[in-house]
Amino acid sequence: MEVEDVALDDKAKRMRDLLSSFYSPDPSTSSLNSNSSSKYATLDAINTTSFDPDQYMNLLVHTSNLEGLLQKHVQMAAEIKNLDTDLQMLVYENYNKFISATDTIKQMKSNIVGMEANMEQLLDKILSVQSRSDRVNTSLFEKREHIEKLHRTRNLLRKLQFIYDLPARLTKCIKSEAYADAVKFYTGALPIFKAYGDSSFQDCKRASEEAVTIIIKNLQGKLFSDSESIQARAEAAVLLKQLDFPVDSLKVKLLEKLEQSVADLQLNIEEVGNASVNSNHPSTDPAPATAHEASVREFAEAIRAYRAIFPDSDNQLTRLAQDLVTRHFATTEDYIKKQVWSADLLGVLRIIWKYILMLEDVLHEAALTDYSFEAAQISVKFYVANKFSHLQSEISDALKKVQIRQKSSGEDNSLQVALEGGKKAVLQGSMNVLLDFRQLLDDDLGLLVKLRDSITDWVQEGFQEFFRALDGHFVLLSSRHSSASQDQGLTEGILDDKVLAGLVLVLAQMSLFIEQNAIPRITEEIGASFSGGGVRRYDGPAFVPGEICRIFRSAGEKFLHLYIKMTTQRISVLQKRKFTATVWIKHKEPREVSMFVDLFLHELEGIGREVKQILPEGLRRHRRADSTGSTTSSRSNPLLEEKLSRSNTQRARSQLLETHLAKLFKQKVEIFTKVEFTQGSVLTTVVKLGLKSLQEFVRLQTFSRSGFQQVQLDVQFMRTPIKEMAEDEAAIDFLLDEVVVATAERCLDPTPLEPPILDRLIQAKLAKSKEQKPLSP
Repeated sequence: MEVEDVALDDKAKRMRDLLSSFYSPDPSTSSLNSNSSSKYATLDAINTTSFDPDQYMNLLVHTSNLEGLLQKHVQMAAEIKNLDTDLQMLVYENYNKFISATDTIKQMKSNIVGMEANMEQLLDKILSVQSRSDRVNTSLFEKREHIEKLHRTRNLLRKLQFIYDLPARLTKCIKSEAYADAVKFYTGALPIFKAYGDSSFQDCKRASEEAVTIIIKNLQGKLFSDSESIQARAEAAVLLKQLDFPVDSLKVKLLEKLEQSVADLQLNIEEVGNASVNSNHPSTDPAPATAHEASVREFAEAIRAYRAIFPDSDNQLTRLAQDLVTRHFATTEDYIKKQVWSADLLGVLRIIWKYILMLEDVLHEAALTDYSFEAAQISVKFYVANKFSHLQSEISDALKKVQIRQKSSGEDNSLQVALEGGKKAVLQGSMNVLLDFRQLLDDDLGLLVKLRDSITDWVQEGFQEFFRALDGHFVLLSSRHSSASQDQGLTEGILDDKVLAGLVLVLAQMSLFIEQNAIPRITEEIGASFSGGGVRRYDGPAFVPGEICRIFRSAGEKFLHLYIKMTTQRISVLQKRKFTATVWIKHKEPREVSMFVDLFLHELEGIGREVKQILPEGLRRHRRADSTGSTTSSRSNPLLEEKLSRSNTQRARSQLLETHLAKLFKQKVEIFTKVEFTQGSVLTTVVKLGLKSLQEFVRLQTFSRSGFQQVQLDVQFMRTPIKEMAEDEAAIDFLLDEVVVATAERCLDPTPLEPPILDRLIQAKLAKSKEQKPLSP
């Protein structure tokens, strides 16, 4: 393409040179150029007007050899041929153009030949029309003057008749209260009264002034009448000003009247509700909204009239208009405090925006649109915050209702209902709130268009603060357990502790649900519908899901440990009551498993039912002593059986020494591991802590042989059902053995029961339990 462009440029240059040579440029200029450049001639000068062939040949011979001269000859021959062809084509093209131009000139000349005669004929006709027009004007001049004189006389007579009829007209207007027409009639006749009122029209002037005095008095009464509308009072003030009445003295009173009308224009809550319904459903009866709109329109017209009466009152009128807008938005905020949706809010804002445009039309200097944007910003932000507050209340109510239900009826599935209700309140409630806020963004109302970026930021900030506040509310609900047993009796306090422990377990699973399900879903929705924002972009994103996930992950673990602590405390209270109320040093020989075992197992079963409602089952892991090296008991069952089979005290105590020595050569049992959000992990941890607590209570007592045997019997009976509940059987065996050995260490005569007696007592308890099961509800 570049090569073709260069070729076209060369061709255009040659065409210009040919045209220049064809039209014979000034020879003097050519000779001057040749003389000036002859000293510096080069081989490129062949294309200039100062070309010298002799000098060019001499230069070419001196600078080129024979082969170069032959090549130059061939090149110049080709160029000459091309130039001849271009020159021929140029001549042919210009010849055709010259022929066309000649034909055009001939045609124009033939068309102009007859035009001159037509123009002379037209001029003669124009002169004839002008002469006839002059003759008509001359003949009608006198009649025209007479007609105009009669017309002026007629107008004068009509004015005189109007002056004489003016008192009667004014009286008639007074009777019909047509004060605007009366003022127009009187002001129209006022110039005549000023000129001839003291001579020709003295009686008419006096009668008219008396009527005007009555009119002024009536207008003043109308101006200060509370029964009159604002617009009627404003019209009365305008008429008084037209009658040259000093209305400036009434300025303060008139503005006070207008201020009182502002208070009457305030919307109440019921009218706001009706207005929002009517604006969203046009088929309903819009009477309340129309009545208030008429009042606002009347107020706007009053402002227009006052501006005409008092041109310097813009500041006071601006203050009144802004006060009216502020009152409307204050009413809107009161309305928002109820459970309303964006459709209701948009209906109210549309009505307020309509009123603002009415006032803006009559009071441009007030800049009410800018003022209303600031007020709307406060109201919409309050609406967003209020929606999050209601959402938190719904979540709290869902948890509290089930808490009351569990306390009153004791249903087995109450915690599961609480969990499902809380999940639905968090996730579905958040989705509903986002959908509601989306309607605010999609609406094209003038008040909200400029607030879209702000609304996006408020929604993101609102969710960030909402989840932080929700975490704090969860903590508040879970912290009430500490005062339950202090404020009430022991039995009722334990019942409340059970209810609150279940609530804490629900809060733990709720926190896990918020972290794993709710936050990702809400983040996705915010990214799709509420991305961007522009007010606080420099501070980074307002909604940080990673931070919220960390908060609720930590909260879930904290609530789970709190639940374990609360249930363990209940078990410890039960153990304390048992061991402090019993005199173990005087205990009788054991005849059956003690009631404490039933209460202990019943408490563990209740905890198991709670855990099964809330937590997933998980993988059940029975860790045996032979499967992991870290779960072997430091006191093996063969040693324990051998120890229990000995009958005298010396051998029993020597056996204790053997077991202590065995601990040094056995691997440690991993008792307490990390708690997971599964049924088995939580229940196993509670059982371990309960058995550890039982061991500590045993170490605080002194046992007789019968007391030791009672503990031995109770522990042996608990061994099987407890291992069925928990996952880590090795650790359970270890802790149960620790209880027996700790009892033996605190016993004066640690002689165990014989295995046949121990088995017989356990079988009797099992048979008794089977008989009681059908009788239980």
